[in-house]
Order: sequence, then structure tokens, then C-alpha cells
Amino acid sequence: MPDTRPRISFKNGICNSCQFIQEEKLKDSSVNYEERNIELDELVKRIKIDSETLNHPYNCIVPWSGGKDSSSVALRLKNQYQLRPLLVTFNPLIPTSVGEHNKKALLDNGFDSIELKSDIRVSKLLSKRFLVERGNPKLHWDAGINAGIFKTALMTGIKYIFYAEHGETHYGGRILSKDSEKIRSYEEVIENQIGDTPENWVEHGVISRDDIYPYLMPDEDCLKKAGIEAHYFGYYKRWNVVENYRYVKNIIDFNTCERGRTYGTVTNFDSLDDYMDDLYYYLQFIKFGFGRAIRDLSRQIQKEEILRSEAVILAQKYDGEYPKDSIPHITNYLNLNEKELSEIIDSHRTSKVWQRINNKWVNQLSDLIV
Repeated sequence: MPDTRPRISFKNGICNSCQFIQEEKLKDSSVNYEERNIELDELVKRIKIDSETLNHPYNCIVPWSGGKDSSSVALRLKNQYQLRPLLVTFNPLIPTSVGEHNKKALLDNGFDSIELKSDIRVSKLLSKRFLVERGNPKLHWDAGINAGIFKTALMTGIKYIFYAEHGETHYGGRILSKDSEKIRSYEEVIENQIGDTPENWVEHGVISRDDIYPYLMPDEDCLKKAGIEAHYFGYYKRWNVVENYRYVKNIIDFNTCERGRTYGTVTNFDSLDDYMDDLYYYLQFIKFGFGRAIRDLSRQIQKEEILRSEAVILAQKYDGEYPKDSIPHITNYLNLNEKELSEIIDSHRTSKVWQRINNKWVNQLSDLIV
């Protein structure tokens, strides 16, 4: 993993993600999942007591996309802990048929859900704006999924939220506090999940303050007064995305990528609900010099799902693959033609990562994959 990954840090040449994985494996590690399982049992007891006292039909919220990770959390909470989760979705930018199928498959298993749909006109404007300015057409979506979950908790009176895993801990990032792996705090949302305040997005005559309401987090004091707690399920249980897929696939009719493999990687079961994800991950490769294959294969190496020697061959073959079949959906959404999109993409190449040689872009980090 190169140091171009945002917020990553290294100690003696080892990134903080691998430091976490190494710590997990130590016999005297502070990461004691037996103790954490007991902690989760106590939390579940408290949740059940609170919901019974309030006579509430739901006792927790699961932020849910229909994907393997959020669906595995919902299923485990329901089947293993007898909780009654309300599933809350913030609408994908460009929904896919596979994503819609997988959502229905889980709902058919016996869940209630709410889907939050923001103004598509505003969403398209923001998506295009952030594509141009920051190379991230989903920045406002990141804000919406966080704000929408906490607003739903306030409106429904459901005090407990279960996210999947803390990405900054598991995959290398900025750890804001000793409880960051366990609790999603207000600071975590603003600093790591969004990195901006939506008030800055108001544009006179184009985007009003009312337009950005779906992306604004509730007041921090209101959340504290309501006693809302957002926990990471991956803190309490050993987290493995491949195992999550296997678990969900064994219970519901979970469909994988229609083309057999997701663009830019070797897997077929991740980020299936939004065509915009294909551009998002391709831009990761453009901006930081590593793409989805390196991301996924690094995680599989850590979890001993694949040998590093095998992963290197696959990374060299698939990393940075252009998502050509998804592009028409994306250009239509953004009101761009493919030439305009290509020019915007190229504007996010930096000299640290790219060099123009014989009229072709050459990735300066590619030699690191050895």
C-alpha cells in the first residue's frame, strides 16, 4: 500500500492497517474478541431493555445498502442476537439491477426498511461539481448517508446504530481517538467521512441552503441529549469481507456482478448497487496510483485468503481497469460526453503518480507492485 493513500501512516515501513492485523494475531494482544463478545452481549441486553421500556417496534438502525457487509450485520443482529433492526438506505446515485435484487432478497427475509431519496437535480449538480473539484463524484453521498442515519435515529427515537467496520482502523487511516474503532463519533463523521461542511456547498441561484438539508448532520448537542450511540459491529466481531459474503450468500439469494467480475478488481461481490462506484474506484487509481484490485487483494492477503505472489499477478492484470460499460450510465447522469469526462479524469493526475511518455500516461507507482 503506497503512502498516497489518504490518511495512511507508517511505522518502520509497515502501514497502520498491517500493524492492526499483526496486533490481532498476538496471543497477548489487546484485541481480545472473547471479551468483546461479552461486551456486545451486555450492549444487546441494554438495547432490549431500552426498547421494551419505550415499547418501540425497532431497537436499532443498520445503515444499509443491500451489500454483503451491511446485510451481514443486519442478519447477525436479527438471527444471532434477536434484535429488531430497521434498515435505512440513502439512495444510490445510479441504482443497478443487481443492487435492487439484493435489497429485495434481504427484505424478503423479514426486515423493515426506509429509503431516503434526496432531490436528484441537486444530487446531479453536486456529483458533477465534486467530480471536477475533487475527483470524488460521491462526496455529497458520503455526507447524506451519515446525516440521514442520524436524522432518522432522532425522528424515530431509536437510540442505537450499528455500522459495519471502522475503515480507518482496518484498512489504514487516521485514528481520532482510542474509541474510534468502536464508536462512530460526530468528529469521525465530519473529519474522516465527509471532510467538509455542506454549508460550503451553497451556491447563489444554483444550490440553496434548503437544497443541502439532506446532507447536513444534526446538531451534536441534540444527538447527545437523545442518547444516540453509533457502534461498529466489526469492533465486536472479527471482520472479514469474504466471510461476510459467504454468510449472506448462504442465507439469501444474493446476486453477484453480472459480468462475472467487478471492474478494476478480482471480486464479484462488492459495491454492486451503484454504477457511480465504478468511476469512484477508477478515480482512486487516477489520484493515488493504486486501484480497487490492490485494495481488495491487500485485504485478502491480510486475512490469508490468498498468497501474495498470486495477488501480485492479479493486481498487475486488473488494477486500474477502465469501467467502459458503466460509463454511458455515468455520463448520462452527469450530463457529460465521454470526451469531457476523460478530460476531467486526466485533470486529477499528479506528477507524483503519473508521467506523460510518448503521448501515454505512465503510472510511476506501478514498479512498487513486485
